[in-house]
Amino acid sequence: MAFFNHNLRIPYALCTIGNHVYYARYFDILEVARGEFFRHLGCSCLQLQETGIIFPVVGVELKYLKPARYDDVVTVELCVTELTRLRLTFGVRVLNEAREVLVQGLTRHVCASPDEKPKRMPPELEEKLRPFLVASAIQEKTK
Repeated sequence: MAFFNHNLRIPYALCTIGNHVYYARYFDILEVARGEFFRHLGCSCLQLQETGIIFPVVGVELKYLKPARYDDVVTVELCVTELTRLRLTFGVRVLNEAREVLVQGLTRHVCASPDEKPKRMPPELEEKLRPFLVASAIQEKTK
């Protein structure tokens, strides 16, 4: 299992007067999906923060292919594309109900303490993330 999916109905608050999702609101959509991903792993972002771990965003690359509109149901699909003791990168796609890619890209994060100093990722969290690492999933399929 290399991908995590989160479904979301687009609320009016994310849309422009032209009835499409404002480009910067995709950051909010991706943040919600990442939060649900960590919950799926059994450790919410709040629980991580309480143990002294945060993952601030240090880079984002998104390509906008088609618009999502108010009341559309979209699927945010994410996987891990880089996993080290200090870095975590998510590959992301936002798909419509017809499974067309609307947005694709990545978000880069660093493992840090709440005072924003780099911190090594705990091995147990790294192990929870590893099944979503695309490279390892591809390697296992080719064995």
